[in-house]
Amino acid sequence: MTAEFDPHATFEPDPATAAALWHHAGCACRLHARRGFAHAVLGAGATLALPGWARDGVEVDKQSTLAKLVPAEQIESAAAQQYQQMLQQAAAQKALAPANHPQVIRLNAIAQRLIPFSNSANLRSTPRAANWKWEVNLIGSKQINAFCMPGGKIAFYFGILDTLQLTDDEVAQVMGHEIAHALREHARERMGKSAATRGAIEIGASLLGLGGGGRYLADMGSQLLTLKFGRDDESEADKIGLDLAARGGYEPQAGVRLWQKMAVANKGAPPQWLSTHPAGTTRIKDLEANIPAVQGLYARAEKPKRRYAPPAPSASAAG
Repeated sequence: MTAEFDPHATFEPDPATAAALWHHAGCACRLHARRGFAHAVLGAGATLALPGWARDGVEVDKQSTLAKLVPAEQIESAAAQQYQQMLQQAAAQKALAPANHPQVIRLNAIAQRLIPFSNSANLRSTPRAANWKWEVNLIGSKQINAFCMPGGKIAFYFGILDTLQLTDDEVAQVMGHEIAHALREHARERMGKSAATRGAIEIGASLLGLGGGGRYLADMGSQLLTLKFGRDDESEADKIGLDLAARGGYEPQAGVRLWQKMAVANKGAPPQWLSTHPAGTTRIKDLEANIPAVQGLYARAEKPKRRYAPPAPSASAAG
């Protein structure tokens, strides 16, 4: 079943290939067959009607107007290209888990429970999320890493599941946090802030394809895999992650346990994910302060009928 997948591969995406040529969407290769699987599974869940208590939960501020300096369509297009390039590179290195891998099934099951609540009114998500083609993939790597790119492109690295031995509730917290970055268009906002520093004239030329505009848009894809969010973005993603997970039936207190595990893992050389997601005591206190806002959501939510186990601990994880 998983003979062509190495969960402990040394895979790292190559940002320099963000502008490379892509498979056409209608091809029948194994990679795009996987995309159809993900779209069918997640698309069905994303259209469910929200319950009457959908307006409860955490409070979120309005989005910065700077985000509007960069067109959402172009960021999502660049993200989709970069994501597919990463999957192609992973598949070539036997680092892309097949759709029937137990942990891929697990990740999709958890995503199905969170994504239907992505348009909850209190979250102030981008309206574009209602039409996203969500995807979830598992990458073979020892890195403790996970992300959700603009447009709903989710990836987990095997290392975060294996090293931290995450429960379903903890996976839901990670996934909710990463989904939150996409729903709130944090990448677009960060790029907008960066664009603003270049001056209105240069940005206007860039978005019209004049002057350095071609390079500006070509660089967009590579930025999306290396983008670091600010402290405010991280705090917002934490509490939205709590909200989404609670609505999906996952225990809010798992958010605290997750970051306690992260703090332990961070004692050595910080993994890639931890370098942009510091697990300090302040962060844990902030999570604890937001848990009361989602306890009611969790109490009323339908709980998962099936629970999944983390990967069997590898030698490195067990040590």
